[in-house]
Amino acid sequence: MKLIVVTSCATGIAHTFMAAEALERAAKAAGHEVWVETQGAGGFKPLGADIIGAADVVIFANDIGVREKDRFVDKKIVQSTPKAAIKDAKGLIIQAEELAAN
Repeated sequence: MKLIVVTSCATGIAHTFMAAEALERAAKAAGHEVWVETQGAGGFKPLGADIIGAADVVIFANDIGVREKDRFVDKKIVQSTPKAAIKDAKGLIIQAEELAAN
């Protein structure tokens, strides 16, 4: 499965990157391809339309709004928070797998 992970937190520092790392590790451990977009205090570098188009599921782990969210309009989405992603990244990957299967 091809996954995109988009993370952001209120301050855009620690939890943004901790959640991204946890989800990336869990996705790779499950054998999935994963691309990560962190939307932190220092800004963000949007993923390309080709990557978004190829993704099966997008996981949003955000405490604040996702920047340019309309890029993901036709995608299957798992919505979470950075805190939940840090605590149970594997569980969110399982949710993404289930969503992709439907």
